[in-house]
Amino acid sequence: MKRMNNSRLTTALLASTLLFAPAFMVSATARAQDQGAKQDMKNAGTDTKDAARSTGHGVKKGTKTGYDKTKEGGTKTYDRTKEGTQKGFNRTKEGTQHVFDRKKETSSKAKDRAHETSVKAKDRSKETDQKINDSTPR
Repeated sequence: MKRMNNSRLTTALLASTLLFAPAFMVSATARAQDQGAKQDMKNAGTDTKDAARSTGHGVKKGTKTGYDKTKEGGTKTYDRTKEGTQKGFNRTKEGTQHVFDRKKETSSKAKDRAHETSVKAKDRSKETDQKINDSTPR
């Protein structure tokens, strides 16, 4: 009889295992899927945050570059306009001197050319310094 009780017990245990095992598996699978969905939502949020941050950095860099290039172009325009105005003034002065005193015209031309060269060198130096300042991080 002991053997029979033992076999009944084994049979009952085996039957209960077969009966309840799928329920435990389904429960564990459902929990894993819930955690998977939760993790997917977290990942989606993180991806969105990273994308927004990356876009912000791109906009900032583009704005800074645009500002620097506009500033550089404005400085160049100013310098070229100043050079053109100075050149026009010098030519007018030379023309007037030519009419009144031809000897004075040649010395004036040499002086004006030297001054133009000096101004151009200063302007180029200023533009180079500005480019260096614009390229350093703020």
